[in-house]
Amino acid sequence: MRNRLIWASATLALVIAACGSPSPTTSASPASTCVNAGAAHHAYLVVEHLSGASLQKCVGFAGDTIDGQTLMDQSTIAYQTQTFSFGKGVCAIDNEPAQYTECFPKNKPYWSLFIETGGVWAAAQTGYTAVNLHDKDALGWHYVDASDQNPSPPPLAKET
Repeated sequence: MRNRLIWASATLALVIAACGSPSPTTSASPASTCVNAGAAHHAYLVVEHLSGASLQKCVGFAGDTIDGQTLMDQSTIAYQTQTFSFGKGVCAIDNEPAQYTECFPKNKPYWSLFIETGGVWAAAQTGYTAVNLHDKDALGWHYVDASDQNPSPPPLAKET
């Protein structure tokens, strides 16, 4: 019994030491955080949830621009849309809302769209499928309460 206790204590100490100490060789590289990292240009997708939690994905592209649909598709962030007479509407991103029966239900939170150019966010004037992003631009989504008449943009994209 005593040997098991000593072994368990030693194992726990190793696990704590391994998890608690940073390794100098584990820094993230652009290749691990960016789809098509070797491409000449990079655009970003920034998503901020109603809770305030946010995430970002980078997508590399070869041409002068990348359209919003391609950026969304290549980002690997799950999203769901519905097609309307005005085009595609985004109903859910990154599992928020977890489920829905209506894409834009009255008096419920919705996804607000922003475009970042030169480090400054602006509310989108078109749907995401009509957006063309240049190198270092970002497409931003913020899930906001229906009562928010002037939603704030998500955090600025950080280049990877």
